[in-house]
Amino acid sequence: MSTTSRRALLGAALAGAAGAAVGLPATAAHAASWQLKWQPSASSDGLGAFETVEDDRADSHPAGHPHIFATGNNWRFNMHMVDRDTSTDRQRQEVTGLRTSSSSYLKWNQGQTWRVTYSMYIPSSLKATTTFTHIMQMKQPGSGTSPIVTQSLRRVNGKQTIELNLATDGIIVGRADLDPLHDTWTDVDFQIKVGNGSAGSVRWILKSGGATVIDVSKTGVDTFLADRVRPKWGIYRSLGDTSGSLQDTYLLLTNLRGYQQV
Repeated sequence: MSTTSRRALLGAALAGAAGAAVGLPATAAHAASWQLKWQPSASSDGLGAFETVEDDRADSHPAGHPHIFATGNNWRFNMHMVDRDTSTDRQRQEVTGLRTSSSSYLKWNQGQTWRVTYSMYIPSSLKATTTFTHIMQMKQPGSGTSPIVTQSLRRVNGKQTIELNLATDGIIVGRADLDPLHDTWTDVDFQIKVGNGSAGSVRWILKSGGATVIDVSKTGVDTFLADRVRPKWGIYRSLGDTSGSLQDTYLLLTNLRGYQQV
């Protein structure tokens, strides 16, 4: 089966599951219903799919612009070794939030439960590092705010891994080998209950080639700082890596979907 067909089947399955839940009796539907709230298309919405775009915000590499753009049905994030963030010890090319129109975007508030699904292509040039390399974050909006949750590429005892880290509580929810996910499409299903103190929860599922790579969850955790939670995607990495893994690279995302539990 082609990659395009597989992604189409995944989207249809998720939409069907959400639709089926709506048709259940009221008590069951409340427990299992995901309402589709966000379904952008790279080809038609482009970067208008996102609340904000952080493309070389320090203007460190004008010749590389744009670093973030839509190409066909994918969103692409380019990272060059010369790129620098406003803090020059790191690099950042990210988008934030779920925009629904030119004047509105979704807000993930305390007490709500949200889910994002998408497919990502991690080339072998995007390697795990000894310091942080995040490809998804959950954060409170605003400059200087700490991450709440990160999906990261990290070297552990020399091994390349992908992990989900609850940064607020310092908890690794799960970790999987990165090598088998290089140069292929990986399906991501991330769910979060936005809760303060111990009222939050997360679930993280990765699938590749139709097989489940990891399916882990954690309850009783802190997933809220203040204001609201906003997702981010792209490449955000430290230049402090000691493994020699940094090089020019990119990340592809497609079939982004956002659901709220109702």
